[in-house]
Amino acid sequence: MHLPKKGLRVLGIAESFTGREYSTLAGVVMRKDLRIDGFVMGTARVGGMDATETILDMVRSLKRRDLNAIMISGCVIAWFNVIDPARIFSETGFPVIAVSYEESSGLETEIRAHFPGDDARLDAYHRLGDRDAVPMHTGQTLFIRSWGLSAADAVWLCNDFLYEGSVPEPVRVARLCARAHTRAGHHPADEPDYPKS
Repeated sequence: MHLPKKGLRVLGIAESFTGREYSTLAGVVMRKDLRIDGFVMGTARVGGMDATETILDMVRSLKRRDLNAIMISGCVIAWFNVIDPARIFSETGFPVIAVSYEESSGLETEIRAHFPGDDARLDAYHRLGDRDAVPMHTGQTLFIRSWGLSAADAVWLCNDFLYEGSVPEPVRVARLCARAHTRAGHHPADEPDYPKS
């Protein structure tokens, strides 16, 4: 990946979780100059384990080979629906960066409490590994995991897409899109064109 390239494109993915049966995911394709040139929507079952397949469906539906990376807002969404970024990288060929914004002692205790005996979910969570706390050019700290690119390149890319605060623009705009879609009263289960697993 040529990081200084102006036309570099990232697919940012974030969710809007409202406690319904499904959580809404939005994807935004953004160039490094912060121009947007693509959108995609998806759904993940609340408390399910389908988020990885949903994201793969979203990437496939875009039918684009000009993406340079995928940036996701968190690896555990929709009430402990654990994403497998290593699989996303393996199946798409696009490096994956997962970003989060707060310190945490981890979710193992909560997963065990809410999903007793669900070893597959716990194993998926453990496979995520540790996050790196990195200072951004804005003075804020971002917590990063990456697959398919070095930690240094992941930090560089996040900084390039960070306009202010601690949330890189692709995932910030994706989150706004997901929230707007949810607030507009759309119910993902009623919209069969969305990718589901």
